[in-house]
Amino acid sequence: MKTVVITGIGMINGVGNSAPESFQAMLNGVSGVSKITHFDASDDAVQIACEVKEFDPETVMHPKDIKKSDRFIHLGLHALKEALSDANLDPASLDSTRMGVSAATGIGGLPMIQTNIEKNALGQKISPFFIPGTITNMLAGYASIYYDLKGPNLSSTTACTAGLHAITQATKTIMTGGADVMVAMGSEATISSMGIRGFSVMKALSTRHDDPETASRPFDKERDGFVMGEGAGALVLETLEHAQKRGAKIYAKISGFGESADAGHITTPSTDGPVRAMQAALAMANNPTIDYINAHGTSTPLGDANETKAFKEVFDTVPPVSSVKGSTGHCLGATGIIEAVVSIMALDQNIMPPTINQLTKDEACDLDYVPNLPRKKQLQTVMSTNYGFGGTNGAIIFTKSV
Repeated sequence: MKTVVITGIGMINGVGNSAPESFQAMLNGVSGVSKITHFDASDDAVQIACEVKEFDPETVMHPKDIKKSDRFIHLGLHALKEALSDANLDPASLDSTRMGVSAATGIGGLPMIQTNIEKNALGQKISPFFIPGTITNMLAGYASIYYDLKGPNLSSTTACTAGLHAITQATKTIMTGGADVMVAMGSEATISSMGIRGFSVMKALSTRHDDPETASRPFDKERDGFVMGEGAGALVLETLEHAQKRGAKIYAKISGFGESADAGHITTPSTDGPVRAMQAALAMANNPTIDYINAHGTSTPLGDANETKAFKEVFDTVPPVSSVKGSTGHCLGATGIIEAVVSIMALDQNIMPPTINQLTKDEACDLDYVPNLPRKKQLQTVMSTNYGFGGTNGAIIFTKSV
């Protein structure tokens, strides 16, 4: 099997429009949560979200294509452009048939879907780009078209584990010889009235309107639900040999990953599923010492307690754990990629980002969650975990040395 390494990173979310800006904001304890501006939510039960600010899609897409595609595609291409630049990689200089894309989104083009449903209900003409502008695989499609990526073209839609699965799919493709280079990317932009109200009626979202910046509070005793976020992340993956041959900076090696299913409830998580995903990742990586875990940590009462329990079952001594969703909100299908970027940056800079807004300790969440302030630590191996509706789970391990 080929050794797979990370050579480029990019992300955009509610606290920054690049990987360095976003990561520094997380270290500084910044929250991007505020009143919703994408639509009028003033009479809604949920009025807060973590929106991307000051984003111009014309920086990454042709103007004629912007109106043909939903926002999740725009954000995804933004992250991809940054990752390719960071990797100092020009796809035109490579064999395009040996470079592919593995993309992810949890829902896809929901705002554009909603707009066209509303037009249809009023008897108005819907857009001829309604379907190709919203279907989930068009993130990978546009990436392929814009960068002439003629290798494998893959798409994962596995709820909030989708971004992580995009990385594992890309890794498997390279390991088995299907490509020399893959870009893994994930994006989500569902802050629309349908998106917010859909999760609201499930009682999944925080209603802490009086203090939006502290509404997303992973592992805190007073947590009352997650905050919807939007954003995107991207990674450039290569074989070790390919990266060394072109003199690329290598951030990390992908040393293990695991995937599992709860086979239980459609929305209520089990402990068994996450445990088996982490155990599989550790076994693949030959059971290394994990120095830090970037948790899924959504700020939901049941989810955070369940994840805490799972960590305790896997590790005799649980390493420091943190969740950055206090800063970014929950970016659904993009969260796995965003948090992989965060994990890699933590590894590269030897610093653990904090779990902000953890103000009151919860006896059900009694681990070291790096509360409120970042912490310097020499990091060699880190793990990132994600879970999603339908009982889909994933864990991935990044190692500094190659």
